[in-house]
This record gives sequence, C-alpha cells and structure tokens, in this order.
Amino acid sequence: MHRPSPTLLAACIALAVSPCQEAAATGAAGSSAWRACAAEAAFSWQAPLRPPEDPDPAIELRSSRVDVSGRDVYRFEGEVELNQPGRRLAAQRIDYTHSTGAYRAQGEVRYQDPRLAVEAVRAEGNVRQRTGTLDQVHYRLVEARGHGSAEQARLDGPLATLSAVDYTTCDPGTQGWRIRAHRLEVDREEGLGVARGATLEIGKVPVLWVPWLAFPVDERRRTGLLFPSLGYADETGIDLRVPLYLNLAPNMDATLTPRVLGRRGVMLGTEFRYLTAQHSGRIEASWLPDDDLAGRDRGSFRLRHHGRLAPEWSVLADLNHVSDDRYFEDFGDSLTARSTSLLESNAGLVGRGPGWYAQLLARDFQITDPLVSDQAEPYRQVPRLRFGLDRDLGLHARYGIDAELVRFDHEAAGAASGYQRGAATRQDLQPWFELGFERAAGYLRPRLAFRHTAYRLGEDWLRGPADCPPGGCSVPPARFWPDRSPSRSLPITSLDAALNFERPTRLFGQPMLQTLQPRLFYLRVPYEDQGDLPLFDTQELTFGWDQLFRTNRFSGADRQADANQVTLALSSRWFEASSGRERLALGLGQIRYLDPPRVGLDLPPPPADQSAYVATADLRLGDTLSLGLGQQWDPELRRTTVQGTRLQWRGTEGRVANLGYRYRRGELEQIDGSLAMPVAEQWRWIGRWNYSLRDRSTLEALAGLEWQGCCVAVRVLGRHYVRNREGDKNNALYVEIELKGLASLGRDTEEFLQRAILGYSR
Repeated sequence: MHRPSPTLLAACIALAVSPCQEAAATGAAGSSAWRACAAEAAFSWQAPLRPPEDPDPAIELRSSRVDVSGRDVYRFEGEVELNQPGRRLAAQRIDYTHSTGAYRAQGEVRYQDPRLAVEAVRAEGNVRQRTGTLDQVHYRLVEARGHGSAEQARLDGPLATLSAVDYTTCDPGTQGWRIRAHRLEVDREEGLGVARGATLEIGKVPVLWVPWLAFPVDERRRTGLLFPSLGYADETGIDLRVPLYLNLAPNMDATLTPRVLGRRGVMLGTEFRYLTAQHSGRIEASWLPDDDLAGRDRGSFRLRHHGRLAPEWSVLADLNHVSDDRYFEDFGDSLTARSTSLLESNAGLVGRGPGWYAQLLARDFQITDPLVSDQAEPYRQVPRLRFGLDRDLGLHARYGIDAELVRFDHEAAGAASGYQRGAATRQDLQPWFELGFERAAGYLRPRLAFRHTAYRLGEDWLRGPADCPPGGCSVPPARFWPDRSPSRSLPITSLDAALNFERPTRLFGQPMLQTLQPRLFYLRVPYEDQGDLPLFDTQELTFGWDQLFRTNRFSGADRQADANQVTLALSSRWFEASSGRERLALGLGQIRYLDPPRVGLDLPPPPADQSAYVATADLRLGDTLSLGLGQQWDPELRRTTVQGTRLQWRGTEGRVANLGYRYRRGELEQIDGSLAMPVAEQWRWIGRWNYSLRDRSTLEALAGLEWQGCCVAVRVLGRHYVRNREGDKNNALYVEIELKGLASLGRDTEEFLQRAILGYSR
C-alpha cells in the first residue's frame, strides 16, 4: 500500500516562509543580545524530533482512523502524525489521492523541523506537480529568534507567493518593530525575493515604505542598497552614509558609499574585495572633491593583498596613502587614528619553513602630521632583504644566522639641499651559536654571536664642508662622513639562566600552586665608537620588562649597544590547584652595569651603575575583578619614572568598568576611566573620560545612554575630544537605533565603543 509522503508537504511549508529566515540570521536565540526578551516561545505542540542522523529513514505514520475504502483516495483522521528523521507533520485529517498525487490537510496543520515550526488552518496541493496552498500561516524560527504570519502561501515548484505577510524578532504581543508586505514572491532557483508594498514599522508608526523591493533569500549575494547611517560632528556637520553593495562576480564584490558631509561636501567611499584559490585582498578608497572647508581635493587609498605562491612562499602588500597631512585629523573616528603621524606602505615576498625564514620587502612612509617636517620622514627601504636560519645540531647545541641587506633612499637628499640624507646600502650579518640545557628545575643557555654591519654611502652624501652649497650647510660638521664605506664588527656574548621552584600554598583562602623563578642574564658586548655610522631606521627602545633580557637596546642595525651587565630578576605566579587558572603574577628585575654604557644615538648616554627597577603585577580576584600594575623606579633619581595601573571590573549582562593611570616622567600623566553600567532594568550608562593631568586638559570625554529592549536598542552618545596635535577640540553626536535581527539605523557605534571601552559588549 502506498503512503502519502510528508516530505513534499514539509518542503512546501518551509519554502513558503523561508524568505524570513535570512532576516533573523544575525543573532542566535540564546545570545546576550536578546537578554531583555522573554524565553523564546514555542508552539505548544512542538516536541523533540527524531535525530536527523537516524539511519532508519522510514516514515512513521500514526492515525486514529484510516479509511481505504476508496479505490484511489486514502483518508487519515484523528491526530494524524507523520514522523521522519528531523521532520514531523501533523493534522486532524489528511486526504491523499494516489493516482494524481493530490493531497489536502485540514484542522490544525502543523510542521516542524530543526529550523522551523509552522501551523496553518489548511493546506492542499499536489506532490507530483510540487504545488500547494496554505491558509492562515503562522511560523516560528527555531535556531534564531523570529516569527510571523501570512494570510496565504501559494507554491508552484521553486516559486512561492505569500500575501499579507509579516516578520519580527520581538516578543509576541509587543510593539517593537515589524516588516509587513502586501505581496511577497520568492524564486528559490534564482535565490531572489521580491516584496511589493513593504512597510517597516517601529512601534505602530510606519517609518519606511517602498513600493517594490528585491532581496536575496539564500547565501547568494545580490546587488542592492544597504541600510544608511547618520551622525553629526562639529568639523563635518551632518554625516550621512548610504552604502550600495555590488555583486560583481562569485569571487569579487564592491561597496560604494556616498557620504554627505554637511560642511565639507560629498565624499565617495569605495571598498572592493576579491578572492581566488591562492590570492585575496581588499581595496579601500575615498574621494572628496573640493573640500568646502579646506579648499582642496581630499582622499585616501589602501590596498591589502595576500597570496600564496607555494607552500612556503607568500606575497604580501599593504599600501597606504592619504591626500594630505591633516586627513586623519579631519576624518579619523578615534584618537588612535587622529594621532597617526606616520603611514607605512610595504609589499614583497615572505617565505617560512622548518628552521628558516626569508623576506624581500619594499617599504615607504608618508608623514601624516602637519607638525612634523618632511625631512623627518623615514628612509624608504627599496628593497629590504632578510634571512634567518635556526638549526638543531643535537647534543643541546643550536646554530643560526640573522642577515639583512637594505637599500635606503630619501627625497630630501643631496648636497643641493644642504641635508645629510641620500641613497645608501647597509648589510647586517649576525651568525650565532647556542647551547641549551633544559630541565624541569631550570635552564642554562650560553650564546655566542658575531655582528658585522657595513655601509655603502651614495655620491650625494657629504664628505665635508667643501661639499656644501653656497651659503653653507645645515649639517653640523660632526655629521659629515669622510668614509663612504664605514663598518662595525662586534662579538656578542650572553648567558641566560633560571631556576624553577614550586610549592603548594594558599591564597585568598583557596589552595594554590606557587612558582618562583629567579633569573640571571649576563650580556657582554665590547665598546666601539659608532659615530661614523649613519642613522637610517634606528631608535632607542622603550625600557620595560622585556628590555631586561635583550642584547640590544636599539631597534635597527645602525647602533649596537655596548654592554658589560647583569640582569637579576625574580618572578612568582600563583595558580588555582583545582583549575590551573592564574590568580597572581609578580615580577621584579634590574640591570646592573659592570661598565657604564657608552653608545648612544647622537650623544652618549649619561653614566650609570644600574638601571631603573622594573616591577609588574597582575591580580585576578574571581571572575570579575583584575588589577594590572607596572612601575619603574630610578635609584639614581630616587623617584618613579614610569608607572601604569589598570583596574577592571566585569560583571554580567555587559557590565564593565575600567580605571587606568599612565605616567612617564617629563612626557605624560593621564587618567582614563570608562564604564558601561546598567542604571535600570533596560537602561545602561556608557562613558569614558581620558584626562591629561600634565596639560590639565580633557583628551576625550564620552557620555551616553543605551536602552535595550527585546528587539530594539537605542544609543545616544555625545563626544568631546582633541582633534589634532595643536590641541583643537571637537564635539560629536551619535544616534543609533538597532532593530535586532534586521539592521541599524543611524551611526553604527559598536566598533567605536569597543575601542573606547575595554571589555564593552552588546
């Protein structure tokens, strides 16, 4: 006897409501975004399904009565239920005509699968022709929040037409937001839906109506408009962005974003993305013709590319350019972007394999700070070749080499400019040999290296005062290079040793495992006068914990610090005995100079017998409170030279508070506090205050309110901040209405708040 298949009817119902599934894909039902919602309601008849992976595909049919008296029509009545792995269909009565494949289900028609639950008053159609009609449909999404209804759903193969359809992610019975459409046509083969007479309602108020709207209903991308964003700032006025998405090909797309800046004009932003089997990349550009405030064209460009040429070799590119040195000041969204003073571009080949690495890169730089002279722009590196080798010899021995060859160039070069910069090459070779004795109780690592650095200076480098143009040179006499091929060769000897101790103990009343590691690091590098070596890419590194154990306190190869010094350090850590989670970490270290350092950049460093003490501490109290401390205390000055403190409290449901203090003697002293804290059941304060105690000035102040409903969130933020290095201030206002599961209207603030408030989440 043939049984009516529930599969076709199930597919028909799922097809009828599938356009709504894409709209809810942005948030899972159990995520924190829905914490203000009631528990996701389900139809009362929903029940656990047979596992989809059930190896038995047989259909289980239950029915109170079965009438097979008709030669061609089978009738199932009284709580009819058909079960298949991952699917269930139920109705009060199902009639199935065997010869034609027609079916009719009446009385509480219900369908359920892992993604969808649907109920309708009646359903009829034809299994063989893949047609069907459902009346008075109600549906709920299982994997994501979302529900809705349709007066009728008609299906004809891959085509579906719904009338009087609506969709929302709000709790049933509430007035958050809802999309309604008089008619909705869906073509699953094309992956395209067309809504006619569509209205977006917030509360009971229609805020957007479109007579015709096309949209994708599957993973295939479609060209179309994205939701606009709106903001306001003093230096731009109204800031309106209306992005247009372009689906150019299966492996490439673009987004064009016209941006209306009330006080400056209309800027066009572009993002182009591409992806192949071996290569991927992104191009971002913006163009503002004839800025009304600046009186000139403004723009930016960035290209990022990554390609794999072979298992060990890749090609990389990160090219950046802006039209002028105040671009980030006028269009940057954060203090970090606005304080960008140097923009780097690089491109080349990178290789890496077992025990080796290689790079061939070209690097260029652009000054993006109006207070920095173009002559301070770093040298271009065209190109820079690096190679490293690290091999195991066995018997606790390793050897290797670090090598670099660079050609430098600079536009402000030559005797005609009276400036000492020009084209030059530098090679730096550092072979090394190391013994490593590793045990659980500690380690001992003696290491011997030899560093040879040599230069070849171009013809545009000045030999002496006689090379100066008429009127003299801006170069001090001590900075002339009589030798166009200077070099430096130095041995570098180091010894790194540590002991590991551990013991069971208690902390905060809990059993802990405490570790203790005393560490000794000895470094010996003989002194050599390096005043005849030019400076290309070398700076003195910021002193901190890591600097206690480095063999050079300078970046780059133009200076190798002399050293006859010993670092003594002690660190201790406490771990929970049950979970192994770290609760407390302490560190204290100092360098003792057996011979005072003599090598500096332009001037030798002041003589010293010892470095500042470096202390660090990280404390975690439970799962909510953490404290980080960093301190440098100079015994010569008998005072603190560097201090940093960070206190963070993280609670449930997005509660977070941060307090920080930063101090560097003679340079800065700042406090930085931020929070996201509920003030009522659905309200949350958002704020940040970054204040310079040294300048007695606010660097950035941010305050606002966030209201979180079940399916709607509203954020209003006011911002006061420093917009440039001259100290000019600016004010901005951000308003965002988030329709959860759909889109955001206004200025998208999520990325901005995550940068401003450590630990911020929605």
